[in-house]
Amino acid sequence: MSMAAERTGGRRPGRHRAAALALLAVAWLAVLLLAPLAGSQPVSLADVAAGDPVAEAIFWRLRLPRVLLALAAGGALAVAGVAFQTLFRNPLAEPYTLGVATGASLGAVLALRFADPATVAGFAGVAAASFAGALAATALVVGLAVSRRGVETGTLLLAGVAVALSSSALILFVQYLSDATQTFRMVRWMMGGLAVVGYRDVAWAVPWAIGGSAVLLASRWELNQLLTGEELAASRGVDVSRLRLRVLAATSLMVGALVAVTGPIGFVGLIVPHALRRWVGHDHLFLAPAALLAGGAFLTLCDLAARTVAAPAQLPVGVLTALLGGPFFLWLLFAGRR
Repeated sequence: MSMAAERTGGRRPGRHRAAALALLAVAWLAVLLLAPLAGSQPVSLADVAAGDPVAEAIFWRLRLPRVLLALAAGGALAVAGVAFQTLFRNPLAEPYTLGVATGASLGAVLALRFADPATVAGFAGVAAASFAGALAATALVVGLAVSRRGVETGTLLLAGVAVALSSSALILFVQYLSDATQTFRMVRWMMGGLAVVGYRDVAWAVPWAIGGSAVLLASRWELNQLLTGEELAASRGVDVSRLRLRVLAATSLMVGALVAVTGPIGFVGLIVPHALRRWVGHDHLFLAPAALLAGGAFLTLCDLAARTVAAPAQLPVGVLTALLGGPFFLWLLFAGRR
């Protein structure tokens, strides 16, 4: 991101940005329609319409809920990545910067280790503990930052690193105290995944994704001003501290709610915003909806690859996105040098 682009908000001709959003919308719709049909056992719409019981069960109970969850989770993670990179003015900031993922993982690990198996054998108990852990980690980070010297960027980042490292250490300690079965379940959950049956998790995730994206879109003017620097943004009437708290609260709640049902899925919130800024610019009026569309399509395609590349076995989608993250970092490094 060049300084000139930051000062101008990364302007592109309005026609170019509208065309980019239209193409992303078409791609998003194509993924929604076609991804449920592909997999280790292909399904055709003709079989579904004809009432084939196997095709109907695969399409309506397994594939479509999984695709809808991927669209919501990927879009929300990409939108949160846009918010964090703008808020911290750091190209490496991503949705888990403040320890949301490690806090959620700690909550899930504690539930898997110490709770009554009857209450957590279903995913709901682990999801509730994970959501509580994500909220606790965020509240601790913000509380530490506010108590020290106000809501400053550097203080938030340092507090986030400290909370994340502490949570990771506690996760290792709990795993050490667990048996092999519990440890396997913990590790498997922390790989991230989108395997769902039915629409309960989708109904939980979609409102959070829409709500968090709406808050970011409503704050687009202030976020655009923040690209010019905190002092200049403040001189133009932006309450930077209040903006930070509002965006942090919205994105942390959104990411925490999604991590609770999918586990931590890394790099989506880092890869997608960087790619989109080169295409649609830095204006959040276009960047936020573009991230919602592109992030959802990207994660859905990653999940499609994860469940077909080693069929009939299915890779956790978090493993695949992590494998893509390393080469992306290298590309970002060398592209920046050029």
